[in-house]
Amino acid sequence: MNPPDYPTEDVPLQGVNYGGLPIQPAVVQQTAVNINTDVPVIIEYPQDHIIWSICCFAYANPFCLGLAALIYSIKARDRKVAGDVDGARHYGSTAHGINIAATIIAAIGFFIFIIIISVIMAQAPSYY
Repeated sequence: MNPPDYPTEDVPLQGVNYGGLPIQPAVVQQTAVNINTDVPVIIEYPQDHIIWSICCFAYANPFCLGLAALIYSIKARDRKVAGDVDGARHYGSTAHGINIAATIIAAIGFFIFIIIISVIMAQAPSYY
């Protein structure tokens, strides 16, 4: 849109002669890009927490909770491969809860162990 107080005239570009060489008008190529606005539906697959379950099984396995979490994680992965999203979500959430319980119990046990060792080391010189 041009302001109304300015005159609008079309002036053709002409080749100008600079030192004997005429300037040719430039050819402009335009490229059109089509952007697809249809967003594909992304299926959110549930997590199976297999790595966390392996760590709980190998490093902190209180009351065999790490083994139970590993079994549920493997079941969740099998359900996910089979295409049963609801079953994979159920087994994955169960494995997640068991992993949380195993991690908390192992952390509390580790801290109690550290406190007991430090108390024994602090009182050891008084016995000698």
